Amino acid sequence: MAHINDHPTVKAVRAQQANLTESTENSSQLDGTILRQLCLDCGADDAGFVSLSRQEIADQRDDILAVFPSTRTLISLVFRENREPIRSPAGSVSNLEFHHVTDHANIVARQIVAQLEQQGIRAMNPAAGFPMEMDRYPGKIWVVSHKPVAEAAGMGKMGIHRNVIHPKFGSFIILDTILIGADVSDESQPIDYNPCVECKLCVAACPVGAIAPDGHFDAFACATHNYREFMGGFTDWVTQIADSKDASDYRRRVTDSETASHWQSLGFGPNYKSAYCLAVCPAGEDVIGPFLQNKAGFLQEIVKPLQDKIEPVYVIAGSDAEAHVQKRFPHKRPRRISNGVRTRSIAAFLWALPIAFQRGQSKGLDATYHFTFTGDEERKATVIISDQKIQVRDGHHGKANLHITADSQTWLHFLWKEQILLSALLLRKVRLQGSPRLLQAFGRCFPS
Repeated sequence: MAHINDHPTVKAVRAQQANLTESTENSSQLDGTILRQLCLDCGADDAGFVSLSRQEIADQRDDILAVFPSTRTLISLVFRENREPIRSPAGSVSNLEFHHVTDHANIVARQIVAQLEQQGIRAMNPAAGFPMEMDRYPGKIWVVSHKPVAEAAGMGKMGIHRNVIHPKFGSFIILDTILIGADVSDESQPIDYNPCVECKLCVAACPVGAIAPDGHFDAFACATHNYREFMGGFTDWVTQIADSKDASDYRRRVTDSETASHWQSLGFGPNYKSAYCLAVCPAGEDVIGPFLQNKAGFLQEIVKPLQDKIEPVYVIAGSDAEAHVQKRFPHKRPRRISNGVRTRSIAAFLWALPIAFQRGQSKGLDATYHFTFTGDEERKATVIISDQKIQVRDGHHGKANLHITADSQTWLHFLWKEQILLSALLLRKVRLQGSPRLLQAFGRCFPS
């Protein structure tokens, strides 16, 4: 057998390596100005660079290295969206813009990676949006969190609506991130102000009240409505099909327009139900002019049509979102659904509690809960609900008003509505020390 060094491919590569210029050989240090221009030439509207060692993204480091161990720098990319389509009350128009700009972002990121690869620089482009790692669902399904990377790279700051606001383009942007195996000179730094003007128009326009005037954000309400045809919402729709006795029963559960909407999502990409927080946002140098010139006219032309739109609003029964729709938007149609999320572990259950917590439903509750999980997943935790706030701590702390001891699998089946709590209590799979009414009060804080 011939030695590998004698193979024509190996000889060609060795010859290329011998002819590399000094700058290429030292590709661990890239010129930031040149790299940024490459990103713009490929089609990005703005770009910045963040070292993997930066503290702002420390909580992402392990996840990033798990998918691309050679990562040394992250490129944050910004892609401008056309404003008027997103402002339209016609959902098909706004969704078309979201989908096309996201597709454009993925194509541009791939072109940048291809250019870097040709220069001998290792790089990877995770998706700007979907597809994601659904084998992890309902946990962290994204490869990299674009928003904190964008903030660290000086691409903007998150506003009260929890979207990054670019200093120039405002909220009308799509973000993407590229991981590269090289250092970059002229690393970007965060901007020293927040473009958010705190006008609270996003608060006024959100149909489910996910954005509160005091800055509180109900991710549970946002995801349930806006992502109705994604992930959990899609799972719930499939469950409705499976549980239906016949066509008549299915039509009782799901309207014809909803079925058609799911078909459209399957054929053309899932539709967002409400991006009103973006649509009404006046922040950004390119955006704010009309708002400053005529605030009343801006409200009448941009905000009011979205507020007045008659539409289904998807909510969980007994949630803060349902109460908000009934009070603030009585002309809209609240549709009670399940969020379709099945918590796969006790760790995930505890992690999700602050996200799913409904502070409005917790009003008047002041209690400390001790959880002791046994069986397949042993865990102790303390949950404190007081002053419409929640704390979740590992281990037992303080004096409990209610101590819940539960077999971990039994508790998960109870959450999935596959186990009746009474039978679990009779079988001693779940044991309570304290008033059962406190467990009922706990459940009201997390409707599903």
